[in-house]
Amino acid sequence: MPVSIGSVRLANATILAPLAGITNLPMRLLCKAGGAGLVCSEMISANGLVHGSPKTAAMLRSTPAERPLSIQIFGADPAVMAEAARMVAAAGADILDINFGCSVRKVVKTGAGAALMRDARRAEAVLEAVRRAVSIPLTIKIRSGWTASGDQALEIAAVAENCGVDAVTVHPRTAGQGFSGRADWSLIGRIRQRLRVPVIGNGDIVAPEDAVRMQQETGCAAVMIGRAAIGNPWIFGQIEALWTTGTYRAVSPAERRLAMRRYASATVAEYGETVGCRLLRSRLGWFVRGLRYGSRFREGIKHLESEAEALAAIDAFFDTAVSAENGRD
Repeated sequence: MPVSIGSVRLANATILAPLAGITNLPMRLLCKAGGAGLVCSEMISANGLVHGSPKTAAMLRSTPAERPLSIQIFGADPAVMAEAARMVAAAGADILDINFGCSVRKVVKTGAGAALMRDARRAEAVLEAVRRAVSIPLTIKIRSGWTASGDQALEIAAVAENCGVDAVTVHPRTAGQGFSGRADWSLIGRIRQRLRVPVIGNGDIVAPEDAVRMQQETGCAAVMIGRAAIGNPWIFGQIEALWTTGTYRAVSPAERRLAMRRYASATVAEYGETVGCRLLRSRLGWFVRGLRYGSRFREGIKHLESEAEALAAIDAFFDTAVSAENGRD
């Protein structure tokens, strides 16, 4: 199910959500290989970019293999956001996204993230400044707002369209909910009915069937997957298969092993062996949740020191699983 965001045409209507601390380059590459039509960076501080933070600048790094790529920034100062937007465009992003949904206190207290949901005037100033600054497609990701009515989301979505955004992603939970409770999908449909630009639905998609149901119930142009893609990058291809053929296949052990090996190697390549292995000690466990011997695997990787150790642990896990299936455990 292809969809376009401004001038960028996606191969299908599945999108990896921006997840702080999660959707780095290795994760994006994995989800792209898993079938995602678009991948998004983790949220990046506009202030950090403009003030020359090396750590923040490193978050802009990308590779052609993950294209098309959306980079998300957050901030509240129109001039700073405009300059950061220019930096994002210069770095080669295909799409620029602005965060209107983060409800973490240290972000909200600066007027950024979900704080913009209750300040339409500032939101408009930010969007106008950014729209003037760059020509690449511009999107925003919003929540319901600070109340369950969704009125703030409806207002901000209209403001955004008037400012020239090319798509709006809706996560229909309030800022106070975080990820608790249930997402009110009906709000996605209400916003879609009022906008001319594509509306992307997000929230409570944990299986391919949920994505199909969301699209049917809301009429959204695309679906965005966040937490359900952690350790499960195949969900994007499964959703597209379900849309187009009415069915999808399960992930094979060989596919899971290969993905884990690729993720381990990409993480070490991106961060170096010391930092990369520190990350892998917890992140490789994502891929074996619910699997036999998964807890044993997670325990065994707590002290990884090298890429070779990580790859050996992955192979040992799958060799053990295969032996058990063949009755040799």
